[in-house]
Amino acid sequence: PYKQLYYNILIYRTPLICLAALLWAGMKLTAADNVKEVEIKIIETSDVHGNFFPYNFIERKEWNGSLARVYSYVKEQRKLYGDNCILVDNGDILQGQPTAYYYNFIDTVSTHVVAEIQNFMGYAVGNMGNHDVETGHAVYDRWIKQCKFPVLGANIVDNATGKPYLKPYEIINRDGVKIAILGMITPAIPSWLPEKLWSGLHFEDMQASAAHWVDIIRKKENPDVLIGLFHAGKSGNVLGSVVEDPSMDIAQKVPGFDIVLIGHDHARACTKVADIKGDSVLIIDPASNANVVSDVTLKVKLKNGKVVSKSVDGKLEDMNKYPVSQEFMAHFAPQYKAVNDFVSQKIGTISRTISTKDAYFGSSPFIDLIHKLQLDISGADISLCAPLSFKAEIPEGEIMVSDMFNLYKYENMLYVMELSGKEIKGFLEMSYAMWTNQMKSADDHLLLFKQPIEEGKRANFEYYSFNFDSAAGINYTVDVTKPRGEKVNILSMADGTPFDMDKRYKVALNSYRGNGGGDLLTIGAGIAKEDLSERIVFATDKDLRYYLMQYIEQQKSLHPHAMHQWKFIPEEWTVPAAKRDYKLLFGEDKE
Repeated sequence: PYKQLYYNILIYRTPLICLAALLWAGMKLTAADNVKEVEIKIIETSDVHGNFFPYNFIERKEWNGSLARVYSYVKEQRKLYGDNCILVDNGDILQGQPTAYYYNFIDTVSTHVVAEIQNFMGYAVGNMGNHDVETGHAVYDRWIKQCKFPVLGANIVDNATGKPYLKPYEIINRDGVKIAILGMITPAIPSWLPEKLWSGLHFEDMQASAAHWVDIIRKKENPDVLIGLFHAGKSGNVLGSVVEDPSMDIAQKVPGFDIVLIGHDHARACTKVADIKGDSVLIIDPASNANVVSDVTLKVKLKNGKVVSKSVDGKLEDMNKYPVSQEFMAHFAPQYKAVNDFVSQKIGTISRTISTKDAYFGSSPFIDLIHKLQLDISGADISLCAPLSFKAEIPEGEIMVSDMFNLYKYENMLYVMELSGKEIKGFLEMSYAMWTNQMKSADDHLLLFKQPIEEGKRANFEYYSFNFDSAAGINYTVDVTKPRGEKVNILSMADGTPFDMDKRYKVALNSYRGNGGGDLLTIGAGIAKEDLSERIVFATDKDLRYYLMQYIEQQKSLHPHAMHQWKFIPEEWTVPAAKRDYKLLFGEDKE
């Protein structure tokens, strides 16, 4: 058409012919230009839990995953997609490794390492997770302020204003495609965390909040693509009246989403479901520790600026196939050194190696050390605690700061609560009902495993082991031949004095449990959720790990031992069963 137009202008110089030529060429060009295909790459990280470097500062060894590898992958994708590569994070990034802890609570003056890393990597959007809230207002408010992108939270509501505490959604425009990203968090926060950490806020039901905000987004923004960024798992777990993991329900029951990026449950997922209108929704979850990322390819076809078709494909991309970014490591070398120096500090010595692996089979040096520390720090009558890591170990010799993250995994506060003898028994009955099988013969399992146990694979607990609380300060037996609710027989206080079912005792336990986490206090002990706060007679200002470190520095040397204040019976059944089950759990013989 250009040659024809040029010829007409030069040779004929006829206005009519020139006009016709111009119109004909314009129509041809417009027809071609009016249809455009846009391809957008969306990369999601979630539940990174402080794993920024390819090094485990707790176990003091190189390891897989990390944002240092994710950055290599992101750079590769940006070479292919340019600005159409959108990087998002779905929460639980401020807790886990000592890297996060150091910049949460030790160095509070520098720019928070998480904000600096996320800004460096070019995140477009972030989201709040429950373990981010766990760090407290001072930490997460500082982090959010330092991020050069919005951290979302549509269902985190400011009590004073009735409006979202954080930006509810973000609009991103790429190549004529308008994308809305709605961020929400599991509303179960009050079941786990003390109110001082989220003071002035409340957390609304996710499904109701999603319906509310999707309606607003449609009317106000009219986006071409709607993405949910939900720090909540696919499905399961109802805590009281609160649904902890409603992401699948939202994808199916709240129409309009094209993609739902999820997290929180540390379970890999990549599937498509239909919503109530029959439209396809991709649900994808990269689990934890930046070992994989959610990789979503969005293709949108536009005609005259309007969407005529779109397709979504997702996969979980293994980050361990990618090299550690040396650019990333060089940029954050000062932070790496600061954290390594912190965890390398010696705080005492320990006279024997202790492990949580022994804690599932009776009184153990590891758990009884925590019991002793909780009792000594608090002055309580009784201590309750569970193994927070499946198979943590502290080796004999020098105790470093790094060991404290094995000794105590989470940033819980220490509570002292008043519980009656009857409530303590109910609490323990529920714990051991989740923990132990009802043995009907000597050949049965001692522990309650998921069935069936596949040949050649290790056994898995039916319930979470961080809810397997034992007690110290009392002498008791657990008869595993009895049904649930009848296993625990409390014989006396640890000093031999009588245990009274009607008396109220001062009980030391962590804030997760004290706020109702695991339902051991609400369902097991039978205390109404709204009454738990009235039972708290003491709470630490700092996390329990801080006080454990102080205690060890004062004591200088620890000599952990099993206190043998409780045991499984009948021992002629439980001792051989423990050896069998130990091998099923850990693939090795019990010493």
